[in-house]
Amino acid sequence: MYDDFSFDYDRFVDWPGRLAAELAFVEGQLQAVGARRVLDAACGTGMHALELARRGYEVLGADLSAGMIDRAQANAAAASEAVQFKVAGFGELSAQVGTGFDAVLCLGNSLPHLLTPADLVAGLADFAACLRPGGLLLIQNRNFDAVLSQGERWMEPQAHREEGAEWLFLRFYDFEPDGSLTFNLVTLRREEDGQWTQRVTSTSLRPWVQEEVLIALGVAGFRGCTCWGEMRGTAFDPHHSPNLIVIARQTREF
Repeated sequence: MYDDFSFDYDRFVDWPGRLAAELAFVEGQLQAVGARRVLDAACGTGMHALELARRGYEVLGADLSAGMIDRAQANAAAASEAVQFKVAGFGELSAQVGTGFDAVLCLGNSLPHLLTPADLVAGLADFAACLRPGGLLLIQNRNFDAVLSQGERWMEPQAHREEGAEWLFLRFYDFEPDGSLTFNLVTLRREEDGQWTQRVTSTSLRPWVQEEVLIALGVAGFRGCTCWGEMRGTAFDPHHSPNLIVIARQTREF
């Protein structure tokens, strides 16, 4: 799914708006622990990593999707930023990118791609292995407490125009009998005065709720967990917050 979507991902995301809304919070958390060396896990097309690099951080980006990493490298070249990007997924990060990071970021609802409780703990333990003792983990998930309790199937559509072409992006969930979600992405495109074309891609997600995430973090060696509802520092409300933001500190020696 994400290899295919990598070509349009930077059209789908309003990066100036998103970075303006999120970076003050992210950088505040990094500054609180004196972080300089940062791993952006599931980095996508690398835009958070590049912005942090502009602000003086030493950043490495990793993603399981080779297509996303290709786009991230192209974005780095266009921005003249010397950020390293590697193809590596959850569970293999410490082996592929090394250890001793001051902070690990897992943004953009990426953690739900871990589909079982064992996978979740293993992925979080891999984050812990990447961190120095006392290092910071910052997770950004959708608030699946609200999604599940309220049956929130559809997400807000996104639109983009560029050089005579137009894109519409529609996202929705199918609620599966085993408790998982199928995340569907519909991409509609048309050239100026042309016909619409469409592409539908899907992937499986596990809608981890707050309690499950906090339990798994404890098992994986994290402590001092703090939860927020969005990257503006608002308190987490399981019924209404758009996101679950978790800040945690690594406690294990590796």
